[in-house]
Amino acid sequence: MAGKIDKVLNLVGNMGGRYIAFRARHEFLRRTGLLKRKFPAAPAYKQYITLNEWKLQPVRFLFNDKESLLFPKTPTADLKERYEQIKSGKLLLFNSILADLGKNYDWVTNPDSGYKYDVKKHWTEIPDYSKEAGDIKYVWEKSRFSYIYDLIRYDYHFSVDCATTVFADILSWIKGNPVNCGPNYRCSQEMSLRILNWTFALHYYRNSPALTEEVFNQMQYAIYWHLHHIYNNINFSRIAVRNNHAITETLTLYLGGLLYPSLPGAAVWKKKGKAWFEQEIAYQIYEDGTFLQFSMNYHRVVVQLLTWAITIADQNKERFSDVVYKRAKRTFHYLRTCLIDENGMLPNYGANDGALFFRLSSTDYRDYRPQLQALAAALGTELQFNNFNEDSHWYGTFENARKTWQPANGVHIFPDGGYYIMREPQTLTFIKCGSYKDRPQHADNLHIDIWYKGENILQDAGSYKYNTDDATIRYFSGTASHNTVMLGDKDQMLKGGRFIWYYWSQRKNASLVESEKSFVFDGAIHAFVYLQKGIVHRRIVTKVKGKPEWSIRDEVSGAPAGLPMRQLWHLSDARYKKLKLTAKNESGKDLKVIKQEGWNSSLYGQKQKNTELVVTGVSIIETAIEIG
Repeated sequence: MAGKIDKVLNLVGNMGGRYIAFRARHEFLRRTGLLKRKFPAAPAYKQYITLNEWKLQPVRFLFNDKESLLFPKTPTADLKERYEQIKSGKLLLFNSILADLGKNYDWVTNPDSGYKYDVKKHWTEIPDYSKEAGDIKYVWEKSRFSYIYDLIRYDYHFSVDCATTVFADILSWIKGNPVNCGPNYRCSQEMSLRILNWTFALHYYRNSPALTEEVFNQMQYAIYWHLHHIYNNINFSRIAVRNNHAITETLTLYLGGLLYPSLPGAAVWKKKGKAWFEQEIAYQIYEDGTFLQFSMNYHRVVVQLLTWAITIADQNKERFSDVVYKRAKRTFHYLRTCLIDENGMLPNYGANDGALFFRLSSTDYRDYRPQLQALAAALGTELQFNNFNEDSHWYGTFENARKTWQPANGVHIFPDGGYYIMREPQTLTFIKCGSYKDRPQHADNLHIDIWYKGENILQDAGSYKYNTDDATIRYFSGTASHNTVMLGDKDQMLKGGRFIWYYWSQRKNASLVESEKSFVFDGAIHAFVYLQKGIVHRRIVTKVKGKPEWSIRDEVSGAPAGLPMRQLWHLSDARYKKLKLTAKNESGKDLKVIKQEGWNSSLYGQKQKNTELVVTGVSIIETAIEIG
């Protein structure tokens, strides 16, 4: 077993010296109070620009104002219900949990744990997680202000003015959250989203009597200090985190500098933000269009950010480096290839915290069609999705489509991310087999997802919560919640604290070929290295063409004695009745398929019991799957 020194050395090797040095320095500055000095608490109010000066600026947003939007109005019962919930003090957290926050929510009480944060504390003194406070994401959720899209869309589709409600909430937040104090200044990405969402509201209600000088003065003061904070803390996201946080924050600096040019520092924010954003896109989106976070949901986050970036830059006759457009197109191709035609869903693959930053349509949270349609339109293509165009209308890109693109049936390989996909009219088979040069979030190599007629028959169990007890975190992020193989109760990689895995599994080889009668995937990974070096898991998947039939051969070599191979399958009770699964060992002897209880989380913060099928063998398991 790996010792402490081995784990430290492995962490350094995985994350790199730059990461380790930055984290050590950052922690030193935080503990000594030196970091705190860069972020003044509750600075004195100052006016940077008047409302009229802002209105006269030549820069362009996604649209000019509410009055300029002329796309069809479609008042729906779902939108009305969400509006009425918000007005009554209820909010759908993480697009999954309806919480009654009350009409006078204080912005700093965790609705899950009941813990109230001290807004007098500087943000550097507030931890991301403590057992007493619970998951800080519950506090951040309303303060992100993504819910105002429901109010704005209700305003538009029902012709009911919501400006007073929107600006009252914004002023309430500003009053209840002194600059650089409390939990809502703890994360620069949350601050970035707040700026983007407030900016959307400012432009929509540009001509509203509710947008008074006083309202604007308070907002521009808060926006300035948000941008000041993001700029001075940007290296934390670019070095220590380096995921969708960095993309969000660098884009916000560019857009903040572009859209608020009168603010002190705007020119620097815009120039550096643009350059950093281009660097992050080039690094984080691999050449084949896959994404370094290995997560469908976080990839959609980037899809929406790219749509904002490309559209607003185009409106202002600016352009990013070519790599941004190339990676955006490849991202679109990858996600569209994985998409289920019947319902717009993608495999519930990778970390999923319920994020949908800019909810501009009423479709189900798991339906990716509106967001992909909007990016496609921004890039000058189109998806042929009927009735999924509202996002594109808000971005003003609906008329941009010039050509169509649909993924072909057959084999699709994305080697940089490590995804192997078999598409047929009624089935989609998704296999993960990758090498990690960036931090993995789930121990899920050689996981397989199977969809049939729009149903996710064999599924990824999801994420549930990032901040909960260790056993639950390990289950959902670990190998146990995926359709692959464990050795005894051991994960493919060794779990560290929070988002850390040691001894990353790595692809040894992989191929996916098509013949006249079948598709065949053959891949192998180096895994379980912390148990013993030289362990290899090989998986061969054969899919019969035109039929819902698969055979899976798992073989593990080099494993230590006493650790049986356990093949895991996850599905709902309802889908269990549709599945026929049999297994044999290397000698052709039938192996027992044990049914037991597991867990599934299709939405953040929610979990349901589901069916787990477990087959135990020594070195080889051959499984046949049929769907009735």
